[in-house]
Amino acid sequence: MELIIFLSIGAFAGFAAGLFGVGGGTIIVPLLFIVFTQMGYSPDVIMHLALGTSLATIIVTSISSLMAHHKNGAVIWPVFKNLAPPMAIGCFAGAGIAGLMNAVQLQLVVGVFLVWVAYTMFKGAAKSAGPNKTLPPAGQQIAAGSVIGFASAIFGIGGGSITVPYLNRYGVVMQKAVGTSAACGLPIAIAGALGFMFFGMQQHVETPNTIGFIHIYAFLGISVMSFFTAQYGAKTAHALSPAALKKCFAVLLAVIGSYFVLQGYLSLLA
Repeated sequence: MELIIFLSIGAFAGFAAGLFGVGGGTIIVPLLFIVFTQMGYSPDVIMHLALGTSLATIIVTSISSLMAHHKNGAVIWPVFKNLAPPMAIGCFAGAGIAGLMNAVQLQLVVGVFLVWVAYTMFKGAAKSAGPNKTLPPAGQQIAAGSVIGFASAIFGIGGGSITVPYLNRYGVVMQKAVGTSAACGLPIAIAGALGFMFFGMQQHVETPNTIGFIHIYAFLGISVMSFFTAQYGAKTAHALSPAALKKCFAVLLAVIGSYFVLQGYLSLLA
């Protein structure tokens, strides 16, 4: 039954990864949080396991999504070269900070962040990029990459929830923002997974079938299915209008963010 659940999460998350360029983390984290809770794991490590496992699965999802978007010419490789290295460094450092935070803090931080991103994306869905908007210089892109990488570890995502709005803000059309974000998700996921594995081992996490803050069976089940479904999501992304894609993306983040805020608030009251 657990394997079926993990495969189902992978199918849904993979499609979302290809469609929205989010690496699937915004889907995987809340679903794993629910599953690990039902499995009776310690509340002190459930959120950390969800974040770490999410980043590990995004390694596979990003490869599949990246391949599909590259075929459609939607990856801006010069931007990727500027963003990827600082993203990886920032993500590894962020994993260490996340390990020091308790579960409730992580829930509230993730929830508020996703709701905010959803609001800004939905608000700007009807707006077209101005003709004079261009990407900032390489130095500013590197700085932005560091921040995105650090935040991605805290939120357990491939960075798409931040990278897509960032690129879109500077005039990059939605499809290319999603494609480039998918590429950037790979270095983020690798660095983040290694970080959660390392820092989790340092804290001697005693949860069955885990290495540090990564659940092995969840990683395998989600990765296998998401690798295939991500490609279908990417094809769907190129069939939608930029405004429709942005609105769908915003609604998804709003629902998941609200869930985490509610869960964190209820935990504080308990």
